[in-house]
Amino acid sequence: MVLYEYPFNEGIRTMLRLEHLFNRLGQLVSRDTTVDHHFALATLFEIMDVASRADLKSDLLKELDRHRALLESYRGNPAISEAALDVVTARLDHAFNGLNGMDGKAGHQLNGNEWLMSIRSRIGIPGGTCEFDLPAYHAWQQHEPAQRRADLVRWIDTMRPLADALHVLLGLLRDSGVPHKVVATGGQFQRSLPQGKAYHLLRVRLPADPELVPEITGHRLMVSVRLMRHDEEGRLRPTTEDCSFELTLCA
Repeated sequence: MVLYEYPFNEGIRTMLRLEHLFNRLGQLVSRDTTVDHHFALATLFEIMDVASRADLKSDLLKELDRHRALLESYRGNPAISEAALDVVTARLDHAFNGLNGMDGKAGHQLNGNEWLMSIRSRIGIPGGTCEFDLPAYHAWQQHEPAQRRADLVRWIDTMRPLADALHVLLGLLRDSGVPHKVVATGGQFQRSLPQGKAYHLLRVRLPADPELVPEITGHRLMVSVRLMRHDEEGRLRPTTEDCSFELTLCA
């Protein structure tokens, strides 16, 4: 099965983008080649760009606090495991304290590193990080992989609280949904959403067919999934075949 996720609001959209970047960063840092560590730095700068939104940190803190208050309201309910509640609230507390203790925006500490900022200013220019433009960067690339990795991990650690908060919040959001098997009749699926309940994320799992692509739209009243296929020229065209897939609405 292939998973596609569709955010219903800008806040979740930003969180998913940051999660995607942190996942990519983790894969690149673990490798040894110079080019992988170059793109790890580029990804680090992308995270700083996305995380520069002024209200991001406060919004995440509010969400962590909201989830904790909601879970605490379940205490004393005989259908709820107190031990499980303790585990989740401890994760929320750890993420809240880490993010709250972070100085300024994510990556704020790195802005004072002139060497890193010289790379950041040129990395978006085609060929802008050549050795004749940035000899100090070229020299860093000659270090052993373990030393480059240690530097990267040190810089990433300044943004670790943000990654932890995203991991906890998106994990709780995804766990809130229950998957259902549905059918796109003639390649089309639509479902009205109940009024009075705000959904934040739609998850669609399709059969593992690389030619099958979902076109997802959604708002507070309805979600729609139209299935597309590549034609001979590589363009996406609507498919008319019936297809069953898994749909999850997360609140």
